[in-house]
Amino acid sequence: MGASSLPEKLLKPYDPKQTESEIYKAWEKSGFFNPDKCVEVGVVNKDADTFSMVLPPPNVTGTLHLGHAFESALQDAIVRYARMNGKKTLWVPGTDHAAIATQEKVEKVLYKTEGKTRHDFGRNEFLDRVNKFAEQSHNTIVNQIYKLGASLDWSREAFTLDDKRTLAVRTAFLKMYDAGLIYQGERIVNWDPKLQTTVSDDEIDWIDETTNLYYLKYGPFIIATARPETKFGDKYVVMHPEDKRYSQYKHRDNITLEWINGPIIATVIKDSVIDMEFGTGVMTVTPWHDATDFDIAERHNLKKEQIIDLSGKLLPNAGEFAGLHIKKARPLIVERMQQKGLVEKIDNGYLHRIATNSRGGGSIEPQILKQWFVDVNKEFAIKKSQIKGIDSGAITSLKQIMRLSVTNGQVKIIPERFEKVYFHWIDNLRDWCISRQLWYGHQIPVWYKGDRVYVGIEPPAVSWQDDGWIQDSDTLDTWFSSALWTFSTLGWPEFANSAKKGELGPENDLANFHPTTIIDPGYEILFFWVARMVLMSGFLLGEVPFKTAYIHGILRDSKGRKFSKSLDNGVDPLEMIDRYGADALRMSLIIGVGPGNDSAFSEQKVKAYKLFANKLWNITRFILTNIETAEYDENFSDWTKVDTTIRGERDNMLKDITDDMNNYRLYMATEKLYQYVWRTFADKVIEESKEIFKDNNKAGASRRHLLVETLKKMTAALHPFMPFITEEIWSMLPIKNRKMLIVERWPE
Repeated sequence: MGASSLPEKLLKPYDPKQTESEIYKAWEKSGFFNPDKCVEVGVVNKDADTFSMVLPPPNVTGTLHLGHAFESALQDAIVRYARMNGKKTLWVPGTDHAAIATQEKVEKVLYKTEGKTRHDFGRNEFLDRVNKFAEQSHNTIVNQIYKLGASLDWSREAFTLDDKRTLAVRTAFLKMYDAGLIYQGERIVNWDPKLQTTVSDDEIDWIDETTNLYYLKYGPFIIATARPETKFGDKYVVMHPEDKRYSQYKHRDNITLEWINGPIIATVIKDSVIDMEFGTGVMTVTPWHDATDFDIAERHNLKKEQIIDLSGKLLPNAGEFAGLHIKKARPLIVERMQQKGLVEKIDNGYLHRIATNSRGGGSIEPQILKQWFVDVNKEFAIKKSQIKGIDSGAITSLKQIMRLSVTNGQVKIIPERFEKVYFHWIDNLRDWCISRQLWYGHQIPVWYKGDRVYVGIEPPAVSWQDDGWIQDSDTLDTWFSSALWTFSTLGWPEFANSAKKGELGPENDLANFHPTTIIDPGYEILFFWVARMVLMSGFLLGEVPFKTAYIHGILRDSKGRKFSKSLDNGVDPLEMIDRYGADALRMSLIIGVGPGNDSAFSEQKVKAYKLFANKLWNITRFILTNIETAEYDENFSDWTKVDTTIRGERDNMLKDITDDMNNYRLYMATEKLYQYVWRTFADKVIEESKEIFKDNNKAGASRRHLLVETLKKMTAALHPFMPFITEEIWSMLPIKNRKMLIVERWPE
């Protein structure tokens, strides 16, 4: 080509700021993010295999952090590789309304700026405020995703609270209700007095707390507790039926004893759940405020007495302590019991775990409340099933669906060690409480009129409000709508019966792209999301939601801490992109980080891959400057023996990388590519070529063709990881019938 005929931009240092936004616009304009467009213009065969993935929808609570950038880089690399393999490739974008997180965020802002709560506005006006906040957050998030280079089909963008997802949520609720899998009942739930809502077991953060352990005299027994404020309702003492120390007591014996506010009659309960080796081997139970105690009460039909109200204050049955918050009441109650001689001893420095809400940090106070639940154990006849081990019409349960989908290999979890975690969660799974006392979210599709209950997709009548029907004020757990994500984004239930496999258009997505190929969430939402998607897809569609669950780890700061606002250690991905470019950030996040493993973010690592991008640019400039590419023949075959060996070694490396990509070992593929391009191609092959390719003999012609061919292959192989600079370089290479690199074939 010669220096004089080089593209002007190649004469200058690579500038990602100037390049990346223009390339993303070109990708969007091409329509190649859309698989239907790829088929229409002939870059993908209509009968080609399909690849599909849904973006784990980020919460509309603000901006994305580096952890999202890590996830986006991984997923985009997988998607681009599939597209370069000629597959009809769909990556569906979307965002999550994240009810509890978004509502809490807006409430904090309103209180801080206006000194008001949501109750000062009323439900409709407050929701208007939340929707505006969510829209602004959505726009910020989409801009960040653009900057990261994610090749998402924006024509199919979804939101967990939009009209189509609302239809899906209500349809799912109705189908599960009709099957007896959704019920309303009074059970113990996790109550957050701070946010005034229930939260699921999986939304609990357990933190260590150092407190006192009180040994109390309960008649002839000694019991230990860290929460004496709950003991007003303890009318039962439980022991193991085989504990010889208490053989003189029979099941259901009554004992009169002195307690906090005077004498009570306690009942002896024998239950094998008691650990005879722990403490004195006896415990009292507070069925209303402890899940284990609730289970004991259910087994033995014991009375349950509420001691603490929904604001965390003691009720009238606490006597003179009524109305006090439990934290203020505790020392006063202990003082009273000491005066009555009911305190045996107090151990200081007792370490125990307390439950807190992962959103807002409020302490959880278990309560028995009337809520909506999904029954995970109830057996039902599945109408349609493609799940191995469960035939159509067979009797099964949601737990069985979740278990068999993985044990039969239809859902493969990577890395495999997370299968044990998955099964442990299923084994200990309680019925899923799906109702939340929030205003933002999918309002439960249940209406009441006196004793009548109506469950439906639409209200009971056009004039239902005038007719006296009242809709349930609670909203659904965010994860209920998220659990439908793989198929609600592909046209369910609207096109559940009309979608045609092989036909183009979003109306046929369900037939073409479900089950999806892979999902790539962090391990912290394995239970929240992954397992529940298996549950919902199995029941509603009779199939798995995805074939592979690639579980990634958490990106942490240089000290190993999670990124958080409280630690003020957050890093804006756009800041890193502005300094070093998206390609450098993407490579730094992927390389060397295996599935399921946490990694530490390092700005120096990003800087290092900016240097790698510069190296690739300089390699391109050198080759195109010193070689007359007009003479380049894509079918050249007169290779020297030395160049044949180099080509063989290079292609063996590409074969290894292809195997890595097929098995989702992206961290290994990037490392091999980096090492080859810098250490082998640049430092060895190019350096050794400087004298060889100057000659117009066979050796020179062979080496010139080798350099261009290798540059083409390395550029293509790097594209899934560094899409911007590779697309730019590709546009300058001597290629006949050139297409954009995004739809070129993966190098063989």
